[in-house]
Amino acid sequence: MVHTARRKSETNICLGIESTAHTFGVAVASSDGKILSDFNEKYSPPPGKGIHPREAAQHHCEVAPKVLRESLRRWGEPLDRIDAIAFSAGPGLGPALRTGATMARTLAHWLGKPLVPVHHAIAHIEIAAQMTGASDPLVVLVSGGHTTITAFAGGRWRVFGETEDITLGNLLDMFGREVPLPTPGGPEVEKLASLSRSFIDLPYVVKGNDVSYSGLLTAAKRLLHSGAQLEDICYSLQEVAFSMLAEATERALAHTRRSELLLTGGVAANERLREMLGLVAESQDARLMVVPREFAGDCGAQIAWTGLLALSAGVKTEISKSFVKPRWRLDSLDIPWR
Repeated sequence: MVHTARRKSETNICLGIESTAHTFGVAVASSDGKILSDFNEKYSPPPGKGIHPREAAQHHCEVAPKVLRESLRRWGEPLDRIDAIAFSAGPGLGPALRTGATMARTLAHWLGKPLVPVHHAIAHIEIAAQMTGASDPLVVLVSGGHTTITAFAGGRWRVFGETEDITLGNLLDMFGREVPLPTPGGPEVEKLASLSRSFIDLPYVVKGNDVSYSGLLTAAKRLLHSGAQLEDICYSLQEVAFSMLAEATERALAHTRRSELLLTGGVAANERLREMLGLVAESQDARLMVVPREFAGDCGAQIAWTGLLALSAGVKTEISKSFVKPRWRLDSLDIPWR
């Protein structure tokens, strides 16, 4: 399927490789705003278990040829039409990142094309901005690896709030593993929460404009092992976790005075979170814009598209310097294309 968004005057083609965590994805995007193909395979640990970095990397090694072939087949054009190769350089799981980077280096060397390192969190933001038309939003990025409230200023994405410990996606996944539920746990928690409307009091921790979820997770686990109804715990866990984030977001929105509130990342697919942030946006005379569900989670499309933006500003790296950065903060690098 071809997705068209804002148009660009010059057309380049980029192949993007995503491999930060459980997803190995390859996509092809063009600079006129089209995602020409997007295919991935996901590593699924057994219920009750989290993502093991080495096992995720092994999974990626095994599926990489298939994913590349299928994405190219869906695109339907010869590989030599690619103008650049982009890869997720971080943050993420080191072994998984290195797997994707190795394929990217190989393709770039073989084709003689530029190699573009992409920051995974910024890719979540850029694919969401492209698909929604958001121009200067306050961004709420929520996933297994990120819980960040950010806005662009002075050439960089500036953090106006974030988690002090575990991320929102990690909170839901770690509780899900305790039950145990299939990984990722967020969608399963959401389903169970929809079956209850009985609220159980849980720790609510907002520090300035940051949130802290570790105490909430501990309390939810204790309730689970004390015999409380699972559906009620899931409902209460969501209500408290999302309310904490909504409070911090409303404060940041009032401070930055942005007219757009952009929600992106894997947890952006949660309907209750969308509802809460919609109320926040309305209270501040802003418009809530949400990444399409197919691009909410990790995917090659976000890497390919952001790779094109970076390439347009001259961002590329030599193969010998294409190191991955597992702990790469999004506010640590300049963004020349904005």
